[in-house]
Amino acid sequence: MSKTGLMVAAATGCFLIAAPAAAQRRDEASARADTQVTIGGDEIIVTATSMARSTANVLTSVDVLSGDVAQRQNVDNAWELFARLPGVVLTDFSQGTTSGRFSIRGFNGEGEINAVKLLIDGVPSNDNAGRMDFMDLVSPLDIASVELVRGTSDPRWGLHAIAGSADIKTRIGGNYLDVRGIAGAFGTYDAQMSAGVETGRLSQNYLLSYRRSDGFRDHAGLDRLNFAGKWFYDVGTAKLGLIARHSRSAADEPGYLTDADAYTNRSRSYDVSATDGGTRELSQYSVHVDADLSRDVSLTAVGYATTNRDNRYVRFSANVAQQQRLTDEQHYGVVAGLHWHAADWLMAEAGGDVQWQHNRSLRWTTNRRIVTAATRDQDFDLTVGGAYVQAIATPVRWLTITPAWRIDRVSGHFTNRLNGLTYPVNDYGTINQPKLSVAVTPVAGLTAYGNFGRTFQIGAGSGAYVVPPRVRDVAASINEGFEGGIKLSQGRFLTARAAVWQQTATGELKRRLNDPSGEFDNLGATRRRGFDLEASVQPLPGLSAWASWSHQKAIIRVPDPAAPLTAGNEIDHVPRNVYTAGIEWAPTALPWRASLWGNGQSSYELNTANSQGRYGDYFQVTAELAYRVTKAIELSAQVRNLTNDRYEYVWYDGTQRLHAPADPRSVFGAVRARF
Repeated sequence: MSKTGLMVAAATGCFLIAAPAAAQRRDEASARADTQVTIGGDEIIVTATSMARSTANVLTSVDVLSGDVAQRQNVDNAWELFARLPGVVLTDFSQGTTSGRFSIRGFNGEGEINAVKLLIDGVPSNDNAGRMDFMDLVSPLDIASVELVRGTSDPRWGLHAIAGSADIKTRIGGNYLDVRGIAGAFGTYDAQMSAGVETGRLSQNYLLSYRRSDGFRDHAGLDRLNFAGKWFYDVGTAKLGLIARHSRSAADEPGYLTDADAYTNRSRSYDVSATDGGTRELSQYSVHVDADLSRDVSLTAVGYATTNRDNRYVRFSANVAQQQRLTDEQHYGVVAGLHWHAADWLMAEAGGDVQWQHNRSLRWTTNRRIVTAATRDQDFDLTVGGAYVQAIATPVRWLTITPAWRIDRVSGHFTNRLNGLTYPVNDYGTINQPKLSVAVTPVAGLTAYGNFGRTFQIGAGSGAYVVPPRVRDVAASINEGFEGGIKLSQGRFLTARAAVWQQTATGELKRRLNDPSGEFDNLGATRRRGFDLEASVQPLPGLSAWASWSHQKAIIRVPDPAAPLTAGNEIDHVPRNVYTAGIEWAPTALPWRASLWGNGQSSYELNTANSQGRYGDYFQVTAELAYRVTKAIELSAQVRNLTNDRYEYVWYDGTQRLHAPADPRSVFGAVRARF
């Protein structure tokens, strides 16, 4: 490993495993067809032994957030880390455990269609509806890197991978002790410890973290405890691992403000929300195998089990009653991939996954947490299985072609326990998803690429079953997308990428937010298109700057017959412009570091009728100054929302606009010790 690599490994607590023969024989021309951009850090330390199911085999727009950047962040929720990645829209509900989500490529995070496949160390981590609650399991100090894959051409994932995937990779291996404490605005206290111990063939890693905050608004307290243990054993040609994670959160919900109050007393919480809030308990257990089966063949496999129990009391406004919403989900699955280096110019990959779900969704009408009526008791099983094949061919040194094909099948049944009736899953048939990517590298450091692919969406909850008033099967929504891009890399001085893309969908589904039966709306046929620009420069050692701009537009091409006037309208909560920018000065000869960075977006429509005006534009800036007291100890101060931008999340409930103000300017201090 290079000196730089050793320094980064020490800082992140990651390690480079001596790559097995199959991984070492990656084709040189394929490696030069590079479409990835890394945000922060000089080097990403690889913690996997196998090329099977690797993002290195994907020729689409990929952004990687380094662990060095992720570990320094001060956030209430892990989804906020995605603010550092280009083209990401953040939806900040600020409602207790239902805090927010991120989205990409013209989709929104409204809880209607969550179009990103979430993975934690390669373990599928979406709930039944695609939501990202399992990110609560992750604490910043334990992150090694975050990979964000955009588009429809990646064959590795089926369910929920409508617009791409995100894999949060945590620290595995190494000998280190990393401790960080944070204190600051709104009564915030945060303590995180990540530790690694290697003894012979066995590596052990542990995380323990606790965060408490009163929140900016009244009745907005948060209390979260996380634990993770990771044990990996090297048996020579294989590495076996076990990971266990658990998280428990309790939080109050401040509710939403009306137009009349949203811009006056922003910290206010109405009395109707005084008993809103809830608890969320998450667990995730996984077994990992990475092995060389021969000199040219490698295997990766993961078996996992996840549980999600979310108990929430919520009253959105004075116009509706309080609800108790209980979600109890158990997911089990297997993921596997086989990578074969068939020749110097050809690699092949085959893989698949299957997930078995058993879910309960219950709701009651309540009055200050006292049940008055049962409105939902749904019990449903869902099985989704898929398989794919992919070839990575380099017939000449400057050309890489990756054709792929994926198929998925769905089965299951649904029981309404309020009336005792059972219903079958929609007959989605075999969902075929052809994909093709091509990359050309005419000169070193320049890659032009294009890709095409299909992904799919099925209904969430009762929407996946033939439940009255529906009397016939609903077909899967088929997404077709293409992308063309170019990446330029000139050593450490300059990295830049530009891409244009489009994605269309048939029969796109839109979940209703408040409907107690779990019924859904049909959004219709849709089209999303846009372009992404991003660049980073390092003109001097220790000095770096970056910026990105994504322009997008999402419209309804063919509306649902029940809403014919929405034809040509924009899809709600999709800003047309998303941007990031920043600069950091970290001279190696001096003990301090300073950074200034921001992210923002333009406004969005509140409904598909486009009748309530545009809201939600912002640009928030974060400033940080750090001082290294000793080789092991660093002190830092951070100011979030430096310009005190009064931004907010806004939605329309059908009768009025409702606002959730974001945090104002706030100051935090931190101490970090690394040994």
